[in-house]
Amino acid sequence: MAGISAQKGSGLVLQERAGSGLVPTPAALAERPAIRECLQWFRRERQWINEQHLALCRIPAATFREQERAAWMLDRFRDIGWPARLDRAGNVITGPGGGREGPFVALTAHLDTVLAPRLAGDITVEGDGRFHGPGVSDNGAGLAALLAIARAMRATLASEEFALPPLFIANVGEEGEGNLSGMRYLCRPGGLGARARAFLVLDGPGSDHVTCRALASRRFEVSLNGPGGHSWSDYGIGNPVQAISRAVALFCENRLAANGGPRSSFNFGTIEGGTSVNSIPVSAHAKVDIRSESIERVDELSQLLAAAVERAVEVENDRSSGGKVSARIREIGMRPDGQLAEGAPLLACLRAVDAYLGIRTRLDCASTDANIPLSLGMAAVSLGAGGQGGGAHTPSEWFDPEGREPGLQRILLTMCLLMSENDARGAPERR
Repeated sequence: MAGISAQKGSGLVLQERAGSGLVPTPAALAERPAIRECLQWFRRERQWINEQHLALCRIPAATFREQERAAWMLDRFRDIGWPARLDRAGNVITGPGGGREGPFVALTAHLDTVLAPRLAGDITVEGDGRFHGPGVSDNGAGLAALLAIARAMRATLASEEFALPPLFIANVGEEGEGNLSGMRYLCRPGGLGARARAFLVLDGPGSDHVTCRALASRRFEVSLNGPGGHSWSDYGIGNPVQAISRAVALFCENRLAANGGPRSSFNFGTIEGGTSVNSIPVSAHAKVDIRSESIERVDELSQLLAAAVERAVEVENDRSSGGKVSARIREIGMRPDGQLAEGAPLLACLRAVDAYLGIRTRLDCASTDANIPLSLGMAAVSLGAGGQGGGAHTPSEWFDPEGREPGLQRILLTMCLLMSENDARGAPERR
């Protein structure tokens, strides 16, 4: 897949893109026989796509435990006919771009889920055709789309020539405390991802958004420790559970700007501690997620968290008649911010494809794997993979595959436009 040229007399309608030379329009691409066949492939192979979607979701892949699903994806890519491999981070890499120095166009989807099915039977198909179970939308939809695009291109576009090859990546460590580890490894200096011309990150369902702003976040574990003891005979010594509860309450008194300021949020996702109802705990722990459209606001909220913990320790120790409590705050994750420029060729490609397909989309800000390349000044967006879904990160998660095809066609045409970029520029410089 190398070398589409305007001089070959292909009859393509060409458009000028600033700094990028001539590229075909979505309508012109869609009229090419092979690409038209590829666009139709998604409807013809709907059952296969659904079967792969359900099969991969039935393989547990909690963050840091993606190995079994990664092995399954590796086999599927090889079955399709792409030479696939695992990198040192555990990411699955395949496609003709995997064997070249670059540049290439990367299509990615994360392997891990917040919740994992205990049994294969936890993933079900209801009478209305909806899939139910942990991870069926986030990110079963993205992984199924990654496989579908890879197989469709292999089956129909093998003889087509493009200026840039595709690279398909199923990556680890997107959710929770994974801290975007798979994408960080790819985009490290000298890494494979650093040579990508553009990243299309498939995350969840839908076709109604383009995530081109990276939502900054920091995640902390707050730990309180004390001597512990018996609830009766040692009553009065410092209690870590009581102290951490006070810290949470104090921090939650902070009001986030509702109007005029950057949108922000915080969430205490877990609180743990103690061993029995009649024992004063030795330790207590809480994990909190802080996010904002402004990195300065993230840092401000992080300082307010530290102040709340400090005050909670003071209050608990002031009331203690014996052993004291102490606190420690440890950062367990940080996602950088970043933004795709308004005039970026990647955004122009997506807008052209959406206009051609009649898809109405909005630009949004979210926390995804795209945070890493965006923070490095690289071209990246995160997209839904078609269909509809909801209940992400809960046991009641669902996905409806009805209407999946337009989302897949959108991804395919955008990939083909980006791969048709007929210039000699390398990957963007890091900032």
